[in-house]
Amino acid sequence: MAAYRNLHRHISSLLWACLLIWHACVFAQTPQQKSDDVVRVFTELVQTDVMVFDKQGHFVNGLTRDNFEIKIDGQVRPIQFFEKVSAGSHNEEAQLAAARGSTAAAGSTPDRVVPLDRGRSIFFYVDDYHLDPQAFVSCRKLMSDFIDKDMGQNDQAAIASATGQIGFLQQVTDEHAVLHSAVNRLNVRLYTATDTERPVMSEYEAMLIDNNDNEVLEFFVTATMREQPGLSREMAASMVHGRATAILSQAALFNTNMLSGLERLVRVSKDLPGRKILFFLSNGFLVQNRRGDTDTRLKRITSAAAKSGVVIYSIDTRGLMPPKSSLSDDAPFDPYGILSRSTHGENFALQDGLSALAHDTGGRMIINTNDFRPGVKSALNETAVYYLLAWKPDPENKKPGRFRNIQVSVSGRPELVVRVRKGFFDVEPAPAVAETKSPTTPQDDTKILVTKLREAISAAYPKLEMPLTLGLNYYDIAGKGPTVAAAVQIPGEFLTFGPRNEKTQAVADITGIFFDEKGIAKTNFYDRLVTTSPSPEEAKNYHGDITYTYQANLLPGLYQVRVAVRDDLSGRTGSIHGWIEIPDISNKRLSMSSLLLGERTQNTITNVSSDNDVGSVLLSPSHRFHALSTLRFMAFAYNATRSSSDQQPDLAVQVQVIRDDQPVVTSAVRKVSTEGMPDLARIPYAAEIPLTGLQPGRYILQISFIDRLSKQSTSRQTHFDIN
Repeated sequence: MAAYRNLHRHISSLLWACLLIWHACVFAQTPQQKSDDVVRVFTELVQTDVMVFDKQGHFVNGLTRDNFEIKIDGQVRPIQFFEKVSAGSHNEEAQLAAARGSTAAAGSTPDRVVPLDRGRSIFFYVDDYHLDPQAFVSCRKLMSDFIDKDMGQNDQAAIASATGQIGFLQQVTDEHAVLHSAVNRLNVRLYTATDTERPVMSEYEAMLIDNNDNEVLEFFVTATMREQPGLSREMAASMVHGRATAILSQAALFNTNMLSGLERLVRVSKDLPGRKILFFLSNGFLVQNRRGDTDTRLKRITSAAAKSGVVIYSIDTRGLMPPKSSLSDDAPFDPYGILSRSTHGENFALQDGLSALAHDTGGRMIINTNDFRPGVKSALNETAVYYLLAWKPDPENKKPGRFRNIQVSVSGRPELVVRVRKGFFDVEPAPAVAETKSPTTPQDDTKILVTKLREAISAAYPKLEMPLTLGLNYYDIAGKGPTVAAAVQIPGEFLTFGPRNEKTQAVADITGIFFDEKGIAKTNFYDRLVTTSPSPEEAKNYHGDITYTYQANLLPGLYQVRVAVRDDLSGRTGSIHGWIEIPDISNKRLSMSSLLLGERTQNTITNVSSDNDVGSVLLSPSHRFHALSTLRFMAFAYNATRSSSDQQPDLAVQVQVIRDDQPVVTSAVRKVSTEGMPDLARIPYAAEIPLTGLQPGRYILQISFIDRLSKQSTSRQTHFDIN
């Protein structure tokens, strides 16, 4: 036992130190990239997702394999797999796996409930290197409207920025509070590729000069000589070329940082199931800048998007653009219109990069509008369904660094618009190196354990090798204050049993860490879980769930909890993330706890409010219930106003069950009984809802408290699945 306690302390301290180091590194603004320009084909099929539209922009249904022709570098390839796929459907990942010639992702089991509703991954990438103040306002409004009005019940989204100013909140989540906090972190950042010399030279004018546009060069040479009398023409020309080079080098650096962040976001998203849609928000950037490698980076992003299943829709955040005026304060004096003639193509040049990102990944560019929301809604609608084609690569014709071009057409239907990814890099994968095993010491085993748990808990997305369920509940306890209970459920069939201490046991190491919204670690836990089976035979078919709960007392705020579990014998590791918001009840405003869910077998909605404590509710971390069962929930209301006459509150409650953004169960507004309650600062309400008659799938439970004395109200939501 003493040895176990020493191991416990050693692992816990190692994890804590490693996680602090990880926090300092993972959320850097421009992390270094590891080159990975490859669609790894091996002997599997390569999948290509295709959207086909008619002249009115409607998706064309009813097409078959025989209608399509696919060419790789101009050579026709037979289509080995064909299927129509609904984005975000529960079987999308299985269809994608079949198109690759492989099985579904590890971690899915037939007896585990799968939500039947649609759920999609949507990214917003804000190019805050190239946004003006007005565009910032438009972008923030667009994303806020999407969160509140257009985000589906089971969708998850992420908001990221090129400069990294969103920080720790730059994560995929379905929590609206997290997404709104991310939007609120976006502030105007003025990055201007220019200098302080006169006359003012724009980036586009610098590019024309660098490309030997004699008319623009002569204009600036003449203006420079006028500003600095005594300069020779050769010296003025040299100064103008130097200015242009410096401006373009600075602009190229902005482009590199912006595109590097976008590429990383696209690459990392491959760990998310299904096809993803990414909205790229920018005022535009110049591609034809010889001082950078923008064109190459665009191809890298196209290749990464093909590998990760990402479709990019670019939005020109300049909106409706009036004709360029030469009367602004910074515009050079141009009485003969030399610059206006030479720079008439600037607006279109700034859209070249936006067009390439969208067109080459199967999306489109949204331009010439000040209302971006219809464009976003249209993009979501038109990407909801797609055709999935798969073809066999040619192993004899692989060339490192070669960019392969993809063309897809519908035979005999030239009027149809086909949107498809334009290509990918073809790089020969490095040969596998045989792993040599050497004897290990207990210290080595501990280091391996710490490394695996750290990798799992710090990954951008949860590791599904061991599928976990995380339930996060907040409630306020008298004398203790705000308390968060993190309940982790481990499916027993993913544990490996073996002989240990003359018993048949499975051992799993579990660790977790609580971060605040700035990414600062507030507390952590580590434990070793031992499960004993009555016999080796029963261990082979063990399907019980193991639940581990950890409580933490935290200040009000927004927190993310990350948990990782590793099976001791198999080394199988899983992780999971979750967010929770703790309200500040010291402000005396009406607020409420999380919704605590359990299961019973009753046939009607029953008001069972009482003064029982939290422990009387059998909590379900997974929020998964059988169709013939009855859902039981409990919530606490805080800071209800008391009447001056009898010191009693007048609190009402309403219950709703929502599916696909539509209420399917709505209770009447009813008074919460407080008779005999000793603690009116924490008023519990519990009820039961029969699930009979509700279709399998994912639902939202929403509880609203109404304080009829203070005219305040508060609501909380949580999801649950019917099996």
